[in-house]
Amino acid sequence: MKEILHKTPEMALFICLALGYALGKVKFWKISLGGIAGTLIVAIFVGMWAKISLNDQVKNIAFAMFIFTLGYLSGPSFFASLNRKSLRYGTFTAIEAVSVLTIAGIATVALNLDLGTAAGLMAGGATESAVVGTATDAIGKLDAPADQIKTWQDNVGTAYSISYIMGLITIVLMTSQIFPALMKINLRDEAEKLWRKLGGGSTDEGAAPALPELVGRAHRVTVADGQSISQLEAALGKGSTVERVNRAGTNLDVTPALKLATGDVVLLVGRRDALITGDAAIGPEIYPAEGMDLEIDSMEAVLTAKGASGKTIGDLRQQIPPGERHGVFLSGVSRMEHPLPLQDGTQLNTGDTLKFTGTKKDLNSFLPKVGFKIDPAVKADFIFIGLGVFLGMLIGKLTVNLGSIPLSLGTGGGCLLTGLLFGWLRAKHPTFGQYHPAAASVVKDLGLATFICAVGLSSGPTAVALIKDFGIALPITGILMTLIPASISLFVAWKLMKLEAPLALGAVCGQQCSTPAITAVQSNAGNTTPLMSYTVIYALSNVVLPLLGPIVVAMAHALQ
Repeated sequence: MKEILHKTPEMALFICLALGYALGKVKFWKISLGGIAGTLIVAIFVGMWAKISLNDQVKNIAFAMFIFTLGYLSGPSFFASLNRKSLRYGTFTAIEAVSVLTIAGIATVALNLDLGTAAGLMAGGATESAVVGTATDAIGKLDAPADQIKTWQDNVGTAYSISYIMGLITIVLMTSQIFPALMKINLRDEAEKLWRKLGGGSTDEGAAPALPELVGRAHRVTVADGQSISQLEAALGKGSTVERVNRAGTNLDVTPALKLATGDVVLLVGRRDALITGDAAIGPEIYPAEGMDLEIDSMEAVLTAKGASGKTIGDLRQQIPPGERHGVFLSGVSRMEHPLPLQDGTQLNTGDTLKFTGTKKDLNSFLPKVGFKIDPAVKADFIFIGLGVFLGMLIGKLTVNLGSIPLSLGTGGGCLLTGLLFGWLRAKHPTFGQYHPAAASVVKDLGLATFICAVGLSSGPTAVALIKDFGIALPITGILMTLIPASISLFVAWKLMKLEAPLALGAVCGQQCSTPAITAVQSNAGNTTPLMSYTVIYALSNVVLPLLGPIVVAMAHALQ
């Protein structure tokens, strides 16, 4: 097997991805490592055993695709967060950045760490994989012997793997178990209160989630004889529409002024709770006759409407006249692939993805009023993506000397910035540059996993030596790298900012960009309220933390 892998090292990539993602699914208590950490661990052991490495070009291309896509997905939310209301959440990103740099500096001096180990510890403690790439890139530009450069770069991956595992366990346990206990709160109760404050009903409705929220009902008119369509819809309440009226076998043109007559068959579409009173308001429910059937469609749009950013769902609903949104129902809101609470009090940002349900005719008429329709047939605009990655690599080659230390954004920083810019441009001018969220997610995950695999394979042969040199100091430092900023941020969020408990815990998860942590918190909360603060801070930290790679390398180099 060794001989086969040596002849075709690309085979090692795919076996590491397969085994790594399988390892990442294994749960230890309630915590799973995830595919990226699993791939790194498997790659380190494969590297130790087979002593093979992937071509540097493969590693660089994979990281460039990952970091550009990360910037693209973060761009709209990042720039939308640069306002007075959202920037207060930037406090948590600042706490994270200052804390991890400070701890990395102290550890460098106290443990006499080399700069690769210092950078890896910081990346893992912050649970931010992108720092591995930006730090490795920065080390490669130092004026040092090639073998020394390689050792430092290998140490980044090894130190990261140790620190990440400790940091992941720490952040998940602290945010989902220990912090709620210290706060002396029942997280599920607090999340329920916030949910109601946002305009939602009970989140414990038993069988309701198993039933489709949007339904169709047909009724024969008896009670509603003589009423107009507008009167009937007002009587049924918000969330209901009359889509068809059949009189003596003929479908009539449905207008607000149309008067109903006994014997008419009315087809309603709306939310289940709004249509449940149909019998009392209209007449008996019946099975619809032929020709009354109606196809309900779903479409997604990127929120780009002028003045919509910063508004709540309730504000936007009031802003659009009822006649213009007739028959269209908002059925989902997501930001950077994270679903948000579908409640009146949820704030929207430019670049959010809105999912609407209704008839195709109504949807095509309505969607342009709020944003740009996502064409499911177009997965990625490769002209846009290729140009963005090219410009990012070009920017990354610019270097500024700080004394004897060359500072540059490198491929990682350059592609992150162009990704941010291109993502923002796409949100402002969505007629070009489509990058479907599903396609972007695949490219981002595959790019990062390939890069991390390359780092792990290269780090394998030096991993044992590094662990022997520093021993238990590495995992302890990794724990502190996560624990200290998380504790500071909880105090600021809970005691100083007086944030509701779900938002405070979401903020701590967001500054770490920790998906496993927010998943655990959300599970304990019983609803998606923690995501409201998480998504804002996640967008900020996703941009700021990768840029710390060159900084920690320069700092560790100076402290040596």
